This record gives sequence, structure tokens and C-alpha cells, in this order.
Amino acid sequence: MSNIKIDQYMDLKGVPCPLNFVKTKLTLEGMEAGSILEVVLDDGEPVINVTASVKEEGHQILKVEKIAEHWKLVIKKV
Repeated sequence: MSNIKIDQYMDLKGVPCPLNFVKTKLTLEGMEAGSILEVVLDDGEPVINVTASVKEEGHQILKVEKIAEHWKLVIKKV
């Protein structure tokens, strides 16, 4: 898993809910199936809600990793 090729990166630190999911969803919509998106989110509601909502949309969560006070979420678009 450590050699995942990231196709697109988004830094959403400081972006409030539900805007962080809206931005993530819009980015995923513009990507090809099988593409990988890495998103950096704040701790708490942002990472919890975006992770749950992305799964609900049918995408695959490849990694959720805590980095200092933020989270790195790696999503594969299906």
C-alpha cells in the first residue's frame, strides 16, 4: 500500500463541513475510474464525515492515516 500512485491531491485543512465533502465529491466526479485522490482533512467531523460519505458513494478507501493534527485520506474512484 505504501507505493500508491496519487493522481490528484487536495489540502482541505480548515475547510468546514459539509464543504470538504462537496469539494471531494466534485473532484472525484472529474476523475477517471481507478484514479487515486489523496485528501488532507482536519481531525474530528471532517475526516469522519468525508470518509463515511465517500464510502456511501461507492468509492474505495485505500488509507486513512493520522499525520500530526490532520488526516490523510486516500480514495480510489470506482
